[in-house]
Amino acid sequence: MTVAVTGRTLDRAALVRVARDGEPVALADDARDRMIRSRATVERVLARGEPVYGSSTAVGVLKRVPVGANEAADYASRILRNTAVGQGPPAPADLVRGTMLRLAGHLAEGSPGVRPLLAETLVRALNDGALPRIRTLGSIGQGDLAPMADLAVELFNDVPLQAGEGLALLANNAFSTAWAALAVTDAITLVDTMDVAGALSLEGLAANLSIIHPAIGQVRPYPGLRDSLARLGSLLEGSELWDVGRARSLQDPLTFRNLPQIQGACRDTLVHVDAHLAIELNASQGNPIVLVDEDRVISVANFEMLPLAAALDHLRIVLASALSASAERSVKLLETPWSGLPTGLVPVPDTAEPGLYYLGIAVQSLGAEARLLAQPVSFEMSSTVHAEGIEDRATMAPLAARRVADMIELGGRIVAIEFAVAAQAVDLRGLRLGTGTRRALGAIRETVPFLALGDHVPDVEPLVPLIAAGRF
Repeated sequence: MTVAVTGRTLDRAALVRVARDGEPVALADDARDRMIRSRATVERVLARGEPVYGSSTAVGVLKRVPVGANEAADYASRILRNTAVGQGPPAPADLVRGTMLRLAGHLAEGSPGVRPLLAETLVRALNDGALPRIRTLGSIGQGDLAPMADLAVELFNDVPLQAGEGLALLANNAFSTAWAALAVTDAITLVDTMDVAGALSLEGLAANLSIIHPAIGQVRPYPGLRDSLARLGSLLEGSELWDVGRARSLQDPLTFRNLPQIQGACRDTLVHVDAHLAIELNASQGNPIVLVDEDRVISVANFEMLPLAAALDHLRIVLASALSASAERSVKLLETPWSGLPTGLVPVPDTAEPGLYYLGIAVQSLGAEARLLAQPVSFEMSSTVHAEGIEDRATMAPLAARRVADMIELGGRIVAIEFAVAAQAVDLRGLRLGTGTRRALGAIRETVPFLALGDHVPDVEPLVPLIAAGRF
């Protein structure tokens, strides 16, 4: 199925299909017509001699320097290389493709005032698999100048640009928006998987399942909490723990007892972030913008990414809580005072075998790293000296998105350990499992075997790609 680049209808799912599955794209006819009208407005405004930032003037602190009509095209090309100051490793292919699609949509929206040729160049490169090398570091989020310069230098090196088109390729947030869209997609998969791991841990502890009674969501009506209660109830349907008197305790440790509330908070936060993404995937993110109906070009600050950057900060804070709870559940299951099972979940108690005990140290390390990634970055202050104090704001939106992606990678490993530990616990306890948790145990045992006495600790790494792929 071909994704139409309209500048107004891109959603996260379509971006992911193009970025990761290579789905083809095409520029919509109405977008092409809109770009033609918008570009004609720019030409009229310039012909009248009205100042247009980045077209008849230089940019940044040099906005006071005029750019003559005879040098405007050359300046539009030179600005690309002048801004190519990216640092660090190259972005993965899915992020590059997502950035290209978002940039094509940004241009197709019309307000940047560029020719259809620019969007068509991006569409052709996507369909041909011609991916530029984009370095991941160097943007403060007030327009992703450095990564967008990398993209533009490679893809538009042989495209003669016109006045203002160089700035339009640079002054947008396609890079951070695409990264956020991919990271949020992976976060949704992780949160769904954490429901499964948490449900299996409840059975591993022989916990009190009153914590997932539907009435909880009626008296505390958060949508995410209600969804989590329903999912946990479905996963644990038919579990022996529903039998009267089967639970080991009236009230279990909070990381078990609060599972639906913690997971629900993650779901509500993801809805909040997704709402911002839905806007940013189709919003004008540049400066200046063209007002066709008014026959004007005005200076704006649509590259200000605080709404999305702050939402990503919020997401990391909530995910850090959920991942810390996952790690703590694993540690509790490995300790006899909490689980009632042998230390390290060895099959025979009172032996010198550690079993899975040292997975507890590993998961605590991963949890600590996840919490360190939760530090908010959207209030970071740029130097007030740079650009003579004009560019005195920073949102660090690319960093906000990158840290979500990094947290998801750590999270997959934390959940893999919880799966391995919970699977060992339920096998030792011998409970009748729920319908969903029974399927999860079968999938776990395809790669991580039961730890028999004398076995070395199993490698949980094979679970990580299965978690990322949504197997659970």
